[in-house]
Amino acid sequence: MKKLLLATTAAALTAGAASAEDVKIGIILGFTGPLESITPMMADSAELALKEINASGNFLEGMTLVPERADSTCIDSGAATAAAERLVSEGIVAIMGADCSGVTGAVLSNVAVPNGIPMVSPSATSPALSTAEDNGLFFRTSPSDARQGQVIAEILNEKGIKEVAVTYTNNDYGKGLADAFAQSFGEMGGSVTMSAPHDDGKADYSAEVGALASAGGEALAVFGYTDQGGKGMIQASYDTGAFDTFILGDGMYGDTLFSEQAEALTGSIGTAPWAQGAGAEAFDTVAGDADVDSSSSYTRESYDAAALIALAMMKGGEATAEAVAANLLDVANAPGEEILPGELGKALQILAEGGDIDYVGASGVELIGPGEAAGSYRHYTVTDGASETVEFK
Repeated sequence: MKKLLLATTAAALTAGAASAEDVKIGIILGFTGPLESITPMMADSAELALKEINASGNFLEGMTLVPERADSTCIDSGAATAAAERLVSEGIVAIMGADCSGVTGAVLSNVAVPNGIPMVSPSATSPALSTAEDNGLFFRTSPSDARQGQVIAEILNEKGIKEVAVTYTNNDYGKGLADAFAQSFGEMGGSVTMSAPHDDGKADYSAEVGALASAGGEALAVFGYTDQGGKGMIQASYDTGAFDTFILGDGMYGDTLFSEQAEALTGSIGTAPWAQGAGAEAFDTVAGDADVDSSSSYTRESYDAAALIALAMMKGGEATAEAVAANLLDVANAPGEEILPGELGKALQILAEGGDIDYVGASGVELIGPGEAAGSYRHYTVTDGASETVEFK
C-alpha cells in the first residue's frame, strides 16, 4: 500500500522552523469561496490548539508554534497550490489543511509530496484521497465520504424514503459523495431517480432543478456547498415548488444557510462529521473560555488536526516535517494515556518523559491509516432556521 518516505535533505531544510524558537504551521483553508462562512471558525479552532501548546511552555524546550494562514479558495487548485508554495518558501513545517477535497489533492501532489511536507486535513472527505500517492504525508481527522454516503442511505432507509434525486457540486468532493451514497442506497433497496452535477457561481439554477424534478423523487439530496451552488439549488427548488424536502451533505451544514433558508429547509435532514462525549464537551469549554465559536462544522476536527501536528513533533523530539509524518499515527492512537482538549500541556509532559499518549481530542480521533480516519456523524433536522440533533451514527 503506501510507504512512508523520508523527506530529502533539501525538503527538510525548506520545512524547518523559521528560527531556533519559531515553528511555522500552515493553515490553508478557503477564506474566500463556497465555504467562507464556516472557515473562520475552523481556523480559530486550529490556532486555539497551537495557542494552548505555546501557553504550556512544554513544547520542545520553549519553541513557539506560529500559524501562517493562506487561502485555498476551496475550488481553485491553481490558487491553492500557489498559496501552499508560498508557505513552503516561508519555512512551514506542516500544513493544517487544506479544506475541500479538490484543492487538497492539488496541494498534496504539487507541493506537499515534492517538498516532504505533511498535511492534516480537517475536512477533505473525498474517498479518492484514501489511496492517493502521498508518500505517507497525508492524514485527515474527518472520515471519508465512503462512510458518509452509507450513513445518509441508512437514515433514508430508516425513514422509509425509497426514491431521491441527487444534485452535487461538480468536483471531487461532490462526485465522490454522490457515488458513495448511490451505491449504499441501492444496496438497501433505494433508487436514485437522477444524479446530476451543478456548477458553483451561477445566478440561476432553474434548468438544473427542472431536470431533477422531471425525474421525480421524494426528496432532493444536495451534496454541495453552503455558500454556493448548493444554496442556489435549494432556493430554485423552493421557488418552483419542485422539492419540499432536502437531504444535506456535510458541505451544506451552516447556520447562515439554515437561517436564510429557514422556510425552505424546514423538515429537511442532514449529516455532518461530529462527536459527542467527554472530548467534545471539553472542546466546547476550552473554546468558550477563549471566545472561539465551536458550534460550526469541522471546528473540532481543525483543533485536532493542529494538535496532532504539534504532538507528533514532540514525540519525534524535533520540529521537522519528518517528525510529524513519522509520529502522527502513534500519538493519535492507542496505546497511551487518553488526551482531551485542554490537556495538551499534559500530553507534552508525558511525551517528554518518554511515555505514550492516545490523543482522543475533540472529535474522538482514531486514525486507521495514512489518509483515513474513523469517526461519527451527527444526524440532524432543520427546524425554525436551526439544526436539531436527532442522533449520532
